[in-house]
Amino acid sequence: MRIIGLTGGIASGKSTVARILKEKGAQVIDADQLARDVVVPGTDAHAAIVREFGSDILCPDGTIDRGNLGAIVFADSAARRRLEAITHPAIAKLAEERLDSLRKQGAAVVFYMAPLLIEAGITGRVDDIWVVYVDRETQLVRLMARDGSNRQDALRRIESQMPMEEKRGYGREVIDNRGSLEETTRQVFEAWERLGS
Repeated sequence: MRIIGLTGGIASGKSTVARILKEKGAQVIDADQLARDVVVPGTDAHAAIVREFGSDILCPDGTIDRGNLGAIVFADSAARRRLEAITHPAIAKLAEERLDSLRKQGAAVVFYMAPLLIEAGITGRVDDIWVVYVDRETQLVRLMARDGSNRQDALRRIESQMPMEEKRGYGREVIDNRGSLEETTRQVFEAWERLGS
């Protein structure tokens, strides 16, 4: 089974590319969804995050308020590293369980969609890397529109990640998502065809 890392910056369009790949029949494991799954109330990671950051980061139902926690960790790189030390091992374990399941089902190719694939130093877990690319200004505009955030907050989130210009250098395939959905779809289809050759 080939495992392809699908990555890019925040608001670069990874989910759009993943949706196109799923339409082609690809299996996609979403690290962001895994990150949500490992911190539900009752998990070890949830308890560790509450111990580390306090109960102020909880919603009334006991779930973690991702916006509140995000505001803390995107403004403080040491806090972000503490959070990652809790969540990354839990995500890696769950990812391995999902990959094992797909392997047993006979999947030939699996895309592992992870925004921090490169930054987290887990490129060794994948066979190839596809990068979804947008320039910084496009990324900024899309992030503000998506999250309703102001320019300063959006910039802080973008700057907490590896610059897109650097990240694109890691990709065997680079999907330029600055244009139309049709243009992105065409690039994904072409990359998918190359995958089979």
